[in-house]
Amino acid sequence: MLEIRPSAQRGVANFGWLHSQHSFSFGSYYDPQQVGFSDLLVINEDRVRQGRGFDTHPHRDMEIFSYVLEGALEHKDSMGSGSVIRPGDVQMMSAGTGVRHSEYNASREELVHFLQIWIVPNRKGVTPRYQQQHFDAAEKRGRLRLIISPDGAEGSLSVHQDARVYAGLFDGAEQQRFELPANRFAYIHVARGALTVNGQRLQAGDGARLRNVREIDFSAGDDAEVLLFDLRPVELPLY
Repeated sequence: MLEIRPSAQRGVANFGWLHSQHSFSFGSYYDPQQVGFSDLLVINEDRVRQGRGFDTHPHRDMEIFSYVLEGALEHKDSMGSGSVIRPGDVQMMSAGTGVRHSEYNASREELVHFLQIWIVPNRKGVTPRYQQQHFDAAEKRGRLRLIISPDGAEGSLSVHQDARVYAGLFDGAEQQRFELPANRFAYIHVARGALTVNGQRLQAGDGARLRNVREIDFSAGDDAEVLLFDLRPVELPLY
């Protein structure tokens, strides 16, 4: 079964310097029907104005990753990590016992447009860590590339959870059939463009929950960038 979460139904927060759309309940936006899926708790699509950003703030016991679509995002944290991430880069921060960080638009000329995604960890109190990896467009062109996994397989970033995240780029005749392992859920988020998933047309910002589905067909992309989450078969995050 494929259950679509339309982009237009997402929560919206607009603070002038930040425009954010929430696929799941976050901040002042609360929908009892949208409080995460499996171990996936947050998907926020953020656009941050030039030279602005999120001041230093704390997190603990959460797996947080950023996926940049446009512009440049500057990261600093209490672990001593500091970097600028750009399209193609994936940043993963395991907050564990506690970490403080800031995220700023690194440019004075253009917006930064990125996804901030939270996955609930499978254990608390781990040592905080920071990871970053670049995945070339060629690795994602017409296929799904593993970018996050429990064991860092295939050069992916590792996450403290039984979850895998894939990223793909699809345009025109490019297509792929993805075989989901038995007894798994999946969530799809269209980051940009549009494409057809199992016969359903999804637009930028749309999401889809998949239950009791083994084969997922991606086709008819229109400059599409998509994330696929391979998740445990549980309905809601426990944290």
